[in-house]
Amino acid sequence: MDKKPRIVFMGTPAFAVASLDALIQAKMNVVGVVTAPDKPGGRGMQLQQSAVKQYALEHHLPLLQPEKLKDPAFFEALAKWEPTIQVVVAFRMLPEKIWSFPPMGTLNVHGSLLPQYRGAAPINWAIINGETETGVTTFQLQHAIDTGAILMQDKIAISENMTAGELHDKMMLVGARLLVKTLDGLMNHSLVATSQEEMISEKNISHAPKIFTKDCEVDWNLSVQQIHNLIRGLAPFPGAITKVEGKTVKLYSTSIELAHPIEKPGTWITDGKTYAKFACSNGYLLLNDIQWEGKKRMPIADFLRGYRPA
Repeated sequence: MDKKPRIVFMGTPAFAVASLDALIQAKMNVVGVVTAPDKPGGRGMQLQQSAVKQYALEHHLPLLQPEKLKDPAFFEALAKWEPTIQVVVAFRMLPEKIWSFPPMGTLNVHGSLLPQYRGAAPINWAIINGETETGVTTFQLQHAIDTGAILMQDKIAISENMTAGELHDKMMLVGARLLVKTLDGLMNHSLVATSQEEMISEKNISHAPKIFTKDCEVDWNLSVQQIHNLIRGLAPFPGAITKVEGKTVKLYSTSIELAHPIEKPGTWITDGKTYAKFACSNGYLLLNDIQWEGKKRMPIADFLRGYRPA
């Protein structure tokens, strides 16, 4: 393709900014940006701009913030940009009229090695399930969520103590680079899309649904490794939760101590000075930091200096 495609970028959080910036740095022809409307937030409930909007304004990129994606006025404004292709990174589900509109369709960047971990929270669930490897996939949007033909993938190793936040930050950069490679491949006709259906028959598929409060509650009857994975898979947000002395406690960082506990799983154990841990079915979970109900997150030693048992 001799002429650079006219790209419309759609995204909202900081994760998407890395991809948008990669397109700009690669001198891609980004003709417009679509992001979420401003929303009230903070102590004063002032209107807050999305990270993508802030970037678009700083770089003088045309911007749309539709309240409803099915609004005819939005489609009319989008059509005026005459996109050749659309790129979606961490945005809302698009109506078919929108994603099918450009001649080259719509490209999505997803935080897993599809068809594994389709859904809203692939980073969290990969860690919660104890995976040692995940990755990023670029694929073509179609009717069902995260089911379109795969264009490119890049793998990422998950270390034994990596948190969802750490994986998010690494994946953000890997995904941005993969997006540029994918667009280059589409422009020079070197990419061949692969149907996900061909891959599903070869493996068991794990899914990545939205995280709800019940998913964050620690089941102390699980193994110490499973609980450690849950905690790091929910860190720093939304955080794993449990109850201690009638208080709700969030756990963010832990270490494993394999042993044969004599205490009941879930028992809170501390010397009141330097350490706190929970008994599990096959060991102890040592706390590195904690957020006690009504307090800020802090290292466990700092917390214990002011802790008085109930």
